[in-house]
Amino acid sequence: MDATQMALIHIVSWSVGLILFFVAYTMIKQGKAEKPIKITQMVLRVFYLLIIATGADLFFNHYGMNVEDTQFSEYIIKMVAGIWVIAAIEMTLAKAKKGKKEFSGWLQLVVALILVLVLGFARLPFGFLP
Repeated sequence: MDATQMALIHIVSWSVGLILFFVAYTMIKQGKAEKPIKITQMVLRVFYLLIIATGADLFFNHYGMNVEDTQFSEYIIKMVAGIWVIAAIEMTLAKAKKGKKEFSGWLQLVVALILVLVLGFARLPFGFLP
């Protein structure tokens, strides 16, 4: 599979992951039954694996492993920020389920997501922003 196809799978995976996050969060806030929330979270976690796998494939097989590349540090920052997004999603959902304030989770999610999107779409290959 070439890099463009893998990038497309990666983008679709994290897009579906974000949609599932908002669905799970809305279900928690509406007080839905525990079982549908748990199922949604489990499907979301499967998408985490797909996101990580496709991101790792892009990094290791297509354009990230060249240490001589001037953007190598940006690849590393994007990978760390991507894991940070997943952690912030999990933290936000966990706090929402416990009825605690989720501000720190939302703040981290927004910061990490902006960092990932800027690096992914504006700085690194396959980006389309100027």
